[in-house]
Amino acid sequence: MTETVAMERESNERLVDEVKEKYGKIAETGGSCSPVGAGLPCCGGGVQSISLQVGYRKEDQKAVPEGADLGLGCGAPIPHLDLKPGETVLDLGSGGGLDAFLSARQVGPEGRVIGVDMTPAMLERARQNAAKGGFANVEFREGRLEALPVETASVDAVTSNCVINLVPDKAAVFREISRVLKPGGRVVISDILLDGPLPESLAKDVYAYVGCISGAALRQDYFGMLRGAGLGEATLLKDVDYLSSLIEAAPAEADLLLTKHGLSRDSVRGLVRSITYRAVKQ
Repeated sequence: MTETVAMERESNERLVDEVKEKYGKIAETGGSCSPVGAGLPCCGGGVQSISLQVGYRKEDQKAVPEGADLGLGCGAPIPHLDLKPGETVLDLGSGGGLDAFLSARQVGPEGRVIGVDMTPAMLERARQNAAKGGFANVEFREGRLEALPVETASVDAVTSNCVINLVPDKAAVFREISRVLKPGGRVVISDILLDGPLPESLAKDVYAYVGCISGAALRQDYFGMLRGAGLGEATLLKDVDYLSSLIEAAPAEADLLLTKHGLSRDSVRGLVRSITYRAVKQ
């Protein structure tokens, strides 16, 4: 291993540790993360109110145990999965269990939902929520998305909500998704990507990283990794300006983040995109 590769790996692991620590605190407090370290929720969320803004319905929130919705998503992928009774679903970065529980209601008692998360406190919260809600067909496993604790070709559908952007090695995540999917299996993922490089100071800000901004990949790189893993061409279901929605939801705190880096709203407008897409294993 060259010194450069070793240094990059060490840097990536430090970022993973930062993400784990931040999301562990969210799990313990039921709060939300922020690109500026406090106040402005990760991936657009003020818990229930922001979940409604990104596409969830009030009926969805009422259908899951209290505490499952932590307002950490940037989309609402589950309706687009077209789940059927008896299917097996994998939720990557399952958090408090919101999407896992919504999936469980669709696949029914004969189906199965597996949530994978690397944060012990999140897993504990999700497992408590599953017990509270009587979701016997849902289990939560500890693991990294780059090395999923899931059997090969065992899953009908994969979902994830604003999580893959947090993983430094996104290509490994897509390879793992392809591995665990059955032939013809499908994914519907909500995530953050970039339509242009971020200013360097913002890209290096760790709070921006755990706030789902600076960990994002460029669009062409992101979908190139998806195709390279054998997941075919993605069909975009949503593609909106994430920072503009952040500014609209919490203008003072969004401006605080930009001011911190000497940036204006216009300098970053359109760069950061909130997307939801569907793809099928080839």
